[in-house]
Amino acid sequence: MKLIDVCDFQGGSQPPKEEWAFEEQDGYIRMLQIRDFTQSEKVIPEYIKVSNSTKTCEVDDILIARYGASIGKILTGLAGAYNVAIMRTVPDTSKVQKRYLYYYLKSPYFQNAILNVGSRAAQAGFNKEDLSKLEIKCPALIDQGEIVSVLEKVESVIQKRKQELQLLDNLIKARFVELFGNPFDGTAKYPIHQVGEVANSIDPQPSHRTPPVEEGGIPYVSIKDCDYKTGKIDFEGARKVSPKVLEEHMNRYTLHDGDFVVGKIGTIGNPVFVPARNDYTLSANVVLVQPNSELVNPYFLKYSFESDFVERQFAEAKNSTSQAAFGIQKVRTVEVMNPDLDVQREFEIFVKQVNKSKVKVQKALDETQKLFDSLMQQYFG
Repeated sequence: MKLIDVCDFQGGSQPPKEEWAFEEQDGYIRMLQIRDFTQSEKVIPEYIKVSNSTKTCEVDDILIARYGASIGKILTGLAGAYNVAIMRTVPDTSKVQKRYLYYYLKSPYFQNAILNVGSRAAQAGFNKEDLSKLEIKCPALIDQGEIVSVLEKVESVIQKRKQELQLLDNLIKARFVELFGNPFDGTAKYPIHQVGEVANSIDPQPSHRTPPVEEGGIPYVSIKDCDYKTGKIDFEGARKVSPKVLEEHMNRYTLHDGDFVVGKIGTIGNPVFVPARNDYTLSANVVLVQPNSELVNPYFLKYSFESDFVERQFAEAKNSTSQAAFGIQKVRTVEVMNPDLDVQREFEIFVKQVNKSKVKVQKALDETQKLFDSLMQQYFG
C-alpha cells in the first residue's frame, strides 16, 4: 500500500523565542527538539506557551527527524510540543499497528529513501510530498503483531548485549579508580605530571588540507572512523586517498603498538588505539599520542584519557578555546597521575582480561544484530 494511505504526517511548530521558558508553569508545555531524544542526559528541558498553532505528541507517538545530521532518526518516548525539525506520524490503526510502523520507519527501505531525498536537497530534509512516493507492506493486523513480537525479542537481546559491554567498561573504570584514585575528588594515590613528560603528541597533518579521494587508495582515518565504544577503526569506510600522502608524512611519525589518537575537532578526546600498520594515514582532526613505554604504560595512559579527571580538563579547554586552537599543545599539557610502572602493568593485565570478555560479548552482539537486520530486510525490504 502507499504509505500515505495508511499514515498521515504532521509537521511541528516553531513559536517565537519570547514564548519560551526554562521552568514549567501554567499555560506552558515542554518543547521537544531532536536533541531531547538523542542527547536526553545533557538537555535542560524548555517550555513554550500553548497556543492554537502548538503541535503536540504523546509518549507512544512515533516521530521522525526531518533535517540535518539526524535526518530520518526515529524518535519516541516523550510527550509535549514538537518543533519544525520533527514530523509526527498519525497511523490509521485499523490498517497498521504503531509498533509495526515504528520498525518499518527504522528499516533500510525507509531510511535509504529518506537519505536519498535529503542528499538531493540544498538543505538536507524531506516533506510529505517525498513520503507520498513510498510503499509499505501491510499484512493482517494479527500478522503485524507477530512480526513486532519477533523483532522486539531480538532487539531486547541486542540491548542486553550492549548493557553487558557498558558494564564491562564500567568495571575497567572502577578498577582504574581503585588502583590509582581520582585527582578530581582529592583521592589521587600518586603525584601529577603532564602528558608531554611521558609521551609525544603529534599533529599528523599539519597542513589541515584534506587530500582528494582516490579510488583504490589508502584509508585516511579521521575521528569519525574511530569507534570509541568498541575501540575499532573502520578502515573500509574511511576516505581513500593517494598512497603519496603516506609517503609525504612517513618522516613525521611511525605507528607503534600502544599509540592512540584523540579527537580535537567535534568529538574532543575519546582515545582509540591505532594499529601499527603502514597501509593507512591519519587526518588532521586527530592528535596522535605516542607513549614512551620506558616511562608510562600505554594502557594506563590511554585509560587516563577516559577518566573523569582528564575528561573534565578537555571539557574546560573546549569551553575556553576555539576548535582550531584545540590540538597538540593542549594534549601535551593534560595532567595525569604518575604511578609506579608495576602498578600500571597490573592495570594493563586486568584490562586485557576484561577485553577478552568484551570480545565474546561483541561477537554475540554482532551475530544478533545480523539476525535483526536480516529480519528487517525480510519483513520490510
